[in-house]
Amino acid sequence: MSNAPVSSAAIPSVRGNIFLVGLMGAGKTSVGRLLAKRLGKKFYDCDHEIERRTGVKIPVIFEIEGEAGFRVREATVVRELSALDDIVLATGGGAVLREDNRRVLSAGGTVVYLRASLDDLWQRTRHDRNRPLLRTSGPRAKLEELFEQRDPLYREIAAVIIDTGNQSLGNLATRLEQRLRDRQAAAPSRDASSADAAN
Repeated sequence: MSNAPVSSAAIPSVRGNIFLVGLMGAGKTSVGRLLAKRLGKKFYDCDHEIERRTGVKIPVIFEIEGEAGFRVREATVVRELSALDDIVLATGGGAVLREDNRRVLSAGGTVVYLRASLDDLWQRTRHDRNRPLLRTSGPRAKLEELFEQRDPLYREIAAVIIDTGNQSLGNLATRLEQRLRDRQAAAPSRDASSADAAN
């Protein structure tokens, strides 16, 4: 038997679409972009796509159309992008609020919940002026409210849950890639509706 190292080409690619969900600051865009590069998939960011189509930043859409108007635009983008093949999609933090979005994401690919602690999320978002929902007199309290509201919805549709912690972006992407490969390899013998919770 040869002891030659296995070529990366011999490792089966992770099939299908991968959809990243999680609160603002969880790292969906950064992890998604790196994961897509590693897996040879095309990367999309839902919020960036909305900004590209409208020609304005997300806070401007909130100011003009309110959150309700933004959610309508978001649902259209989620529906159209999730219908593409072999992509990694970073969704907006509130995309899971609409039941039709949750249904479309669950049916269209593997949903990954990037879960971060409230303290980590606060440290990553506290100085970000591009977060309209945190433009309040009590932004940390608002973030906590969003976490409590959305965490169950992320868990509802997630096939993989991975805690981000304080690890580097590269380590996180490596862990996630391995989890996806392991899940794919075990797919014939497992209940596809069950979620893997990472420790």
